[in-house]
Amino acid sequence: MSTDRKQLEELLGEWLPKQRWFAGKDRGAKAVHVTKERQLLDGDPSLLHLFVQVEQNPAVDQLPGLEPRADTTTTTYQLLLGARAELAPELENAAIGNVDDLGRVYDATQDHDLMHAVLGWVAAQETRGDIVFALEPGAKIDTEAVSLVLGGEQSNTSIVFGEQTIMKLFRIVVPGLNPDLEVTRALTEMGNLHIPALQGWIESDVDGTASTLGLLQEFLRSGTDGWALALTSVRDLFAEGDLHAGEVGGDFAAESERLGMATADVHSAMAQALPTGVADSQALESLAQSMRQRLEAARIAVPELADHAAAISAIFDALASSHEPVTLQRVHGDFHLGQVMRTDNGWVLLDFEGEPGAPIAARTALSSPLRDVAGMLRSFDYASRYLLADQPAAAQLEYRAAEWAERNRDAFCTGYAKSAGRDPREDDVLLRAFELDKAVYEVSYEARNRPSWVRIPLGSIERLVAA
Repeated sequence: MSTDRKQLEELLGEWLPKQRWFAGKDRGAKAVHVTKERQLLDGDPSLLHLFVQVEQNPAVDQLPGLEPRADTTTTTYQLLLGARAELAPELENAAIGNVDDLGRVYDATQDHDLMHAVLGWVAAQETRGDIVFALEPGAKIDTEAVSLVLGGEQSNTSIVFGEQTIMKLFRIVVPGLNPDLEVTRALTEMGNLHIPALQGWIESDVDGTASTLGLLQEFLRSGTDGWALALTSVRDLFAEGDLHAGEVGGDFAAESERLGMATADVHSAMAQALPTGVADSQALESLAQSMRQRLEAARIAVPELADHAAAISAIFDALASSHEPVTLQRVHGDFHLGQVMRTDNGWVLLDFEGEPGAPIAARTALSSPLRDVAGMLRSFDYASRYLLADQPAAAQLEYRAAEWAERNRDAFCTGYAKSAGRDPREDDVLLRAFELDKAVYEVSYEARNRPSWVRIPLGSIERLVAA
């Protein structure tokens, strides 16, 4: 069935920029084009699967000292749309509008009946049109489970089915095997307990390549977000008048150590299951040069960084002149406290997707596992000062924040060393280079988006170059 595409495209042009997973909300949707349409289910309700190409005005960097920068102006999104003659009251908040040859069109992820159908297709390993619904061997799915869309997801849509399954719908369409599926499948087949087990996936052809559209995993019903746990610990410390971080009831260090052990265990499993390599001196020089380039751009944009630029460059230079080979492997790539959950059975690592919208090759490039370690160390710094970011802080609270961060950074590295057999702090130059590179990025990001937060990464840089 062919929809009135012009009418639908106009409605989507209004609806898409309001969705939390839409990239570049400040730029709106200049034009919307349905590039591929599939009818997955006929009747009332019906279910449409669309690829929608969105054109946006280029983004312009407003920071002084930087040339205007144009981002990619065209992005393709994946949509699941339902259509009914009439919408039940519980679906009104998902409404998109009326299309003459369809009826009332709405976001199908909010429809229990349609999501029940999708779950059943995965369990039955069906192929509908050119979309494959696949079940991981040995996985069991409760096809009667009721669906619930989770809030808080920023770049994708996550739907929970009962208490056993969560489906992630990748909104930005990128050709190729999504790293989240690749890594999760490899670790599931190894029996690794520090990731949610793979249950199934959805794929289709994109530009002649089998490409991942969705991923189904074990739902961690007892899980608690690592960032939330860390903030609770910091809040408990700030509430105490004269106790040190290790004396407060909410001390987080034991959990940080266990998280370090879990991280090293996952790194080890990834190295066994996926490609590895070695960075020679030429590769290290190239890595250091890319860090220098990011530093120079940030220094121009954020004058406060200039005082530390020479000391940061010296550490990057030390990395470039290193003659020790660096082992490379697949890594998480975006590792922080928001990417881990504490469950009844221990820590679990989530979201191996990488940056949504980036080419698959960039997201699967080999790197040192210390890149992930550095990301988590930066996250501890942020957690310790998050509650102080937008308000003048008493010197005592700044001191307590620093104490909390250092205690948990040390505990994480200690745990990592117990599992990996080598303490990441022994590779001081490489670890500091990765952490400084991340902090430099954070300075630019905060200056652009949250100027009052710039002092968090700047303070970290000051400590790192003085170490």
